[in-house]
Amino acid sequence: MGDLTANIPQRAVHLCVDMQRIFAPGGHWATPWMSRVLPIVIGIVERAPERTLFTRFITPSTVTEAGGRWQRYYRKWSAVTREQMDETWLNLVPEFEQFVPPAAVFDRMTYSAFSDGRLHTWLRHRGTDTLIVSGSETDVCVLATVLAAVDHGYRVIIVEDALCSSSDKSHDALLELYRNRFDIQIELASCGEVLERWKID
Repeated sequence: MGDLTANIPQRAVHLCVDMQRIFAPGGHWATPWMSRVLPIVIGIVERAPERTLFTRFITPSTVTEAGGRWQRYYRKWSAVTREQMDETWLNLVPEFEQFVPPAAVFDRMTYSAFSDGRLHTWLRHRGTDTLIVSGSETDVCVLATVLAAVDHGYRVIIVEDALCSSSDKSHDALLELYRNRFDIQIELASCGEVLERWKID
């Protein structure tokens, strides 16, 4: 049983974080769980593709294009810079391409999808105050995006069976953190509970 405190408003947005080929099996940053959670995420997208927003993590063209400590990061991961890697690895996994449009896509080069302000502006313009969060990875980009959403005052609902990570240990630790330290601002729920409580006309 999840922690939903109320029904989910129709105007909620499903924020699907970084379900991209680079994180799928065979990708440079393969997340083993992605294949397992993919049909669950698809079930949420199918409920309201027009209320779905996919984010994509975009790597720099070169190591020197990255700023600050990101240069150190991409010196380690130079194989994923766009000068060395086929950029199609940054695309959404094929199963989601059929939903765009009406689903929207936001690109950014940082962990948090809120880092440059565009996402917050886009959501506020549409009267959105509730986010249903799924995606990859639980302990990196999902974490950064969720905490930024909390800072902006959104109601955040994490679909715990629609997240994937390359680390079981940190995935489990993050779910415990959300449940025990952020229980007032973050709710955890199963996909089934979300679909039951999110009524779309």
